[in-house]
Amino acid sequence: MTASLQTSFWQEQADSLYPRVSHVIPAMEWPAFSEDIAAILALKEKHNAVILAHNYQTPEIFHCVADVTGDSLALARKAQEVEADIIVMAGVAFMAETAKLLNPSKKVLLPSVEAGCSLADSITAADVRLMRARYPGVPVVTYVNTSADVKAESDICCTSGNARKVIESLGVDEVIMIPDEFLAQNVANETGVKIITWKGHCEVHERFTPEEIRQWRAAWPDLVVLAHPECPPEVVAEADFSGSTAGMSDFVASGKAGRVLLVTECSMSDNLAVEHPEVEFVRPCNLCPHMKHITLSAIRKSLEQMEVEVTVDASVADRARLSIERMLAV
Repeated sequence: MTASLQTSFWQEQADSLYPRVSHVIPAMEWPAFSEDIAAILALKEKHNAVILAHNYQTPEIFHCVADVTGDSLALARKAQEVEADIIVMAGVAFMAETAKLLNPSKKVLLPSVEAGCSLADSITAADVRLMRARYPGVPVVTYVNTSADVKAESDICCTSGNARKVIESLGVDEVIMIPDEFLAQNVANETGVKIITWKGHCEVHERFTPEEIRQWRAAWPDLVVLAHPECPPEVVAEADFSGSTAGMSDFVASGKAGRVLLVTECSMSDNLAVEHPEVEFVRPCNLCPHMKHITLSAIRKSLEQMEVEVTVDASVADRARLSIERMLAV
């Protein structure tokens, strides 16, 4: 096949995807995306690459170029199963590190070095060592939204989807849970376990307030509110349901609500609207500035130039991997 025919083939493949996202991407905006999508589809085949995309990615990434989608737990599990030579993480740095830890022989690319995380930045390995010294013998449960260095100092990891299950699996009365203070407080409210917290917060979820939710309910009396457990406990208390992004997705798919407010990152509403056009989504639209550094053009450039490759220091890799594997085994 000649180069021009190949280009035409991939462009046709890209444009065939538009009906899937036409509910959330206006037709006039599609040409701005379609060329990059065609190039990415071709590059994935050329390099035997797969794209893992978090639920907070925009629809043109989530629905048009991603091979695996989900929350951080789903992506961690799927990262172990991929057979491709190259993994592109359409997420943030800690997710790319996790994929590398679970696939040390594969090349893992993070399309933007600026795709960080306020939670991951809130704590260091030295901080964990100080907490261990202050609370000797108390197990450390670490949210996956952390660096490999922090994971290496931990006993076991967790996600927002399995935090309660992980903590209860330890069979102890007290744990240290880092770094998300609100997630820890919300899990403590669900269990009889005493949880020692760290004052780390997600800059998206910490901005929601109970007053906002009450205002939205006043405007739409039939509104069903789904809150992420990284929100403050008083926000979660106002919600009809609290769970991980996977849990919220399952709730929407259950058909229990016709009008929904997702108290989480805004792009998730767009992605679910593609799959559930019958549901009306009320959008508070708090965006994650880090996640939004991942764009189609960044993914394309990453596959064209094989940048930015993720590495994990050998001195922490084995211990960090063990903390993740312990989580996956629960």
